[in-house]
Amino acid sequence: MHALAVQRPNESNPLGFCCDIVKPVFSGIVYHANYLRYMERGRTNHLRLMGAEQQALFDQPETEGAGFAFVVRSMHLDFHKPARMDDVLDIVTWPVAVKGASIMLAQEVRRGEDVLVKAEVRVAFISGGRAQPIPKSIRALMKADLIS
Repeated sequence: MHALAVQRPNESNPLGFCCDIVKPVFSGIVYHANYLRYMERGRTNHLRLMGAEQQALFDQPETEGAGFAFVVRSMHLDFHKPARMDDVLDIVTWPVAVKGASIMLAQEVRRGEDVLVKAEVRVAFISGGRAQPIPKSIRALMKADLIS
């Protein structure tokens, strides 16, 4: 079993982040597309917490091979409850399964104990614009070899 990593994606506020409403919604609820941004921040912070920063991986010296990047390959979302403007949310991210060139992550957007959105996200590891096997150094950081 792996520990959950809880991210509060607004680095300027370590206690969490407040919802914003990019597209005007008269009801005061968060526009559905904003959850994608919140979860992206959560995945990036998840990598940071594990010791892997995306920009550093992409900029790896050529002696270690071409730099890597993570791209979303697929995503399944279930919306359970709406967030409202100024809610403080947590993004919880954990690995589910690792394949040769991709990893499946589970994510939840939470307000306190309430789960607002659940997501299954498959990210691919690319180098030179193509999917590549996950390097052992990254697998070790993610403890991917422990995931079936």
